Amino acid sequence: MSLAPDRGGALLAWRIGGEDMLRPAPVDARDPLAMASFPLVPYANRVANGRFAFGGRNYCLPRNFGDHPHSLHGLGWLSRWEVQAAGPDSATLCHDHPGSDAWPWPYSATQRIELTGRGLTISLVLRNDATGTAPVGLGFHPYFPISRASFLQFEAAGLWLSEPPDHLPLALAPADGLGDWSTGAAAKGTSLIDHYYAGWDGVAILSDHARRRLTLTATGARGLHVYRPPDAGFLCLEPVSHMPDVINRPDGMDELEPGQSRMLTMSIALSVDED
Repeated sequence: MSLAPDRGGALLAWRIGGEDMLRPAPVDARDPLAMASFPLVPYANRVANGRFAFGGRNYCLPRNFGDHPHSLHGLGWLSRWEVQAAGPDSATLCHDHPGSDAWPWPYSATQRIELTGRGLTISLVLRNDATGTAPVGLGFHPYFPISRASFLQFEAAGLWLSEPPDHLPLALAPADGLGDWSTGAAAKGTSLIDHYYAGWDGVAILSDHARRRLTLTATGARGLHVYRPPDAGFLCLEPVSHMPDVINRPDGMDELEPGQSRMLTMSIALSVDED
């Protein structure tokens, strides 16, 4: 396991027996999108045009991803994290935000990363350090290597359809609208998937013909965001606490009172069928 606290508190690589469980970052990579995984805090995915209302006030976040029209993935992935503790099989990273135009509410975020046998567990906690109520969202953005032999399986209640270039949720559709993942389908494909699956049961499985299986589980995640570029050698399975642009939706974002915390945990485990 290799970490990059100075590059968004990201994971650079995770290997078991010399085999990559996550897509490894290139040597000396600085781009967060080149990492093996990174945390999403204090919100996940997109805030439409960076604009929203909360607590009777209007806010406009700056663009944080080139010419992309929306604010994306929060602040953690673009910030330096401090190492609070480190050992051979675990580390604790911290990221404190004092409040700014990029996110008005101060918070403290902590990642606990731990290797356990053939597994990896990361817990992400955010504490509201503001003097008033603050919105909160959490997630993880891991990249999984895939091939034509890779199959993906998970259960969800529905799929939020979206269209380029905005990729903002438009309408709720049956979960099998882009493939019947409930019974397992080819992970690699020729079309772009950049969609949020609502009512995810917290488990996703990537398997291949070599009887190798990676099982992702999450607690604190309401949905799974799947990002798969066409004909790419990877896909992202992102456990998140909310759908894209939820802060502008009727249900709104989760809220924390001063001093309250919210946690999301992701575990990935390898198993091999010996039969």
